[in-house]
Amino acid sequence: MELAPTPRIDSDSLNEFARVMKVGANRGVAGGNERGRLNLDPQKVKNGLGQLVLTLVKLLHELLERQAIRRMEAGSLTDSEIERLGVTLMLQAREIERLRREFGLEEEDLNLDLGPLGKLL
Repeated sequence: MELAPTPRIDSDSLNEFARVMKVGANRGVAGGNERGRLNLDPQKVKNGLGQLVLTLVKLLHELLERQAIRRMEAGSLTDSEIERLGVTLMLQAREIERLRREFGLEEEDLNLDLGPLGKLL
């Protein structure tokens, strides 16, 4: 069984991208080295992934806090539920803070800039 030939894509923008990546790699830009290959630092990859995950967790935490406040103000929670919810959110915030320090991230590292939309948190 023969495989179909890989389609060739000719595009000015794709060619420009390839040119920039080649030039950038030769200058050490974008993590490249002299042979044009990526030189990934495992510690930076770990911290980048940790930053992304912690940002999402912090966003969810803040959404949970806001929902809890709405429910408390609406009177749909009992006193014991409010107490449990408060303790849970406090412990969650403490764990997020511990993980942030573990990854060596600053508080502002968890607030991604979304360009025209503004800051995430």
